[in-house]
Amino acid sequence: MAPRNSHPRKRSAASQLAAVQVEKDANQYLPDLFLPQTPLASSTTSRTGSPASSSRFLSGSRRVPPWWLQWATNPYVALKLLITPVILYFNWKLVIPYVAPGLSNPFAPIFLLSGYIPDSTSELPRYGKSYYDLVFLAYYTVFFSFVREYLAIKVSQPLARYFGLRKEGKIDRFAEQFYAVVYFAFFGTWGYRVMGQLPSFWYQTNHFWIGKFPSLLPSFLADGAQPDYPHWDMPGELKRYYLMQFSYWCQQFIVLVLGLEKPRKDYKVLVAHHFVTLWLVGWSYLLNLTIIGNAVYMSMDIPDAFFAASKLLNYIQWERAKVVAFGIFIGIWTYFRHYLNLNILWSVWYESDLVPEASKQWSWSAGTYLVPWLPAVTFVSISALQVMNLYWYYLIWKILIKAVITREVDDDRSDDEDEDEPQANVKQD
Repeated sequence: MAPRNSHPRKRSAASQLAAVQVEKDANQYLPDLFLPQTPLASSTTSRTGSPASSSRFLSGSRRVPPWWLQWATNPYVALKLLITPVILYFNWKLVIPYVAPGLSNPFAPIFLLSGYIPDSTSELPRYGKSYYDLVFLAYYTVFFSFVREYLAIKVSQPLARYFGLRKEGKIDRFAEQFYAVVYFAFFGTWGYRVMGQLPSFWYQTNHFWIGKFPSLLPSFLADGAQPDYPHWDMPGELKRYYLMQFSYWCQQFIVLVLGLEKPRKDYKVLVAHHFVTLWLVGWSYLLNLTIIGNAVYMSMDIPDAFFAASKLLNYIQWERAKVVAFGIFIGIWTYFRHYLNLNILWSVWYESDLVPEASKQWSWSAGTYLVPWLPAVTFVSISALQVMNLYWYYLIWKILIKAVITREVDDDRSDDEDEDEPQANVKQD
């Protein structure tokens, strides 16, 4: 008969053997914390998130950002960063006037415009570029991260479930397009308002190169200034609009780098589009081409709002509405992204010579940069954008033809986006 303690020893030996086996196959049983968990059996439903993490802000397809980028995925971290300078600003405003009167508030440029031109009036304030614009860009990059994630958690994801979406991939896509509708509808409307204050309204392309802002024209003529390029001085609304657009695209670049959105089939084109957009926005601001920049923004934002809206209708399967919306979208895309965009290209090539001769030099002090090669660089950059638009135009017509044949309006870029996806509300074991 075996000793009484032999059975525990055998059990201990078996446990040790299992532990050794786990160590040998660590890749299967102890996956990297930064990657989605993998089921142990092939018959088990695949998981899209690690059970070790209870975060609502990161799905399994996302990369976990480093600690200093947590604000990009956690809206509450972003909110803390946004509120802190506002609180410091008002504390300074309330206390410092009694301690050191006349001392400027160092927290104002973080979220308020800088570069105020002293000789402008309170009725017609004008702004130039400032190094503080970089701080402004950083602040509103965090702001758009907050808006994106907060809308996803509090609005779009619950709304997606209300409309019957259950798969995580569909819910994530719905949230992405909901944010796109909100952003592009708002900035498309704001861009229209801003253009209404410019001499270039509605796409009077010769005023990309000549003509001051109508509201500022009398004061400029009184000072003997020429109403032509360079348009280095901006109304406050134009500067805020431009920098906030720049911040949005910086935030979208972070989304791309962190992999916060599941790549579609046109991922490489999308990456190229982000780089070209950041390049166009950056140098157009630096080189005082904000009037033409506003026109390019408008030609992009308005069709994007309609496209995102048609995608939302597609996700919730409102069949008739999505077909009508898609038809309207094609017309708007054709007009804005091709007709108006080609008009801008024509102006760059043929009308840029309208600027006065004094502006056809590279001078930081005068704010003039329209040397002979600059229109060619501008033309090539916007043409690159147009080439990508034509690629997407091809996909749009491919979807339309497919809809006519099969009566299904689906985005070919992401037709496999939810294959093998678990339902979002299914309990994971």
